[in-house]
Amino acid sequence: QVQLVESGGGLVQAGGSLRLSCAASGSIFSIRAMAWYRQAAGNERELVAHITSGGTTNYADSVKGRFTISRDNAKNTVYLQMNSLKPEDAAVYYCNLGGVVWGQGTLVTVSS
Repeated sequence: QVQLVESGGGLVQAGGSLRLSCAASGSIFSIRAMAWYRQAAGNERELVAHITSGGTTNYADSVKGRFTISRDNAKNTVYLQMNSLKPEDAAVYYCNLGGVVWGQGTLVTVSS
């Protein structure tokens, strides 16, 4: 059974940066698309960034130019580099594998 473990969340000032990591167990990682979602208090979970097994990426309009998703198939890990963070980026960030498996989430707090 595949499991996902996120890390890298924390408190950062507006304008700062964080890098989230999501490590996957199991051998199917390299053949699956991966994604990062986020859910702020009182809001629905929303897609932030997506990367295919071949490395094609797409982003929510709200994070384009500031966030970068990448993957290291040798390490079974997907990353989300978040720059120029804004208070509205504060949320619990979730990693997703193949649209099916979810991580436990990591909290990102952005102070103004």
